[in-house]
Amino acid sequence: MSDVRRVTTGAPWEDAFGYSRAVELPNGLVLVSGCTSVIDGAIVGGDPYEQAVNSFNVAIQSLEQLGLGRADVVRTRMYITHARDVEEVGRAHKELFDDVRPAASMIIVSGLVDPRLVVEVEVEAFRGAQS
Repeated sequence: MSDVRRVTTGAPWEDAFGYSRAVELPNGLVLVSGCTSVIDGAIVGGDPYEQAVNSFNVAIQSLEQLGLGRADVVRTRMYITHARDVEEVGRAHKELFDDVRPAASMIIVSGLVDPRLVVEVEVEAFRGAQS
């Protein structure tokens, strides 16, 4: 039996593409798949700041299903479709993680799975990061 724990959120792409929203490894590392501002099947938030906040909240809710939270985050990755959105997405990250200070990357990509999405985030957390 595997000690790997998996979280699914019912997002349509999870079943269609065969992945879990989050996976916790036996060593306490939790990897959260790319999260966007899709909530209950609909894109929520029109501007980059709102999409970033919503995307990170989807990731944090996945961590909460494993008994972890924002304070356990050790790495974030932000994928954005336009360089002009750096400041707004960075502002959202700072508001959510300023007191946590995870390692972070922001990458400009040519597009996401839906052209209305302008932000996708990945999060890594570690059980015991707060100690």
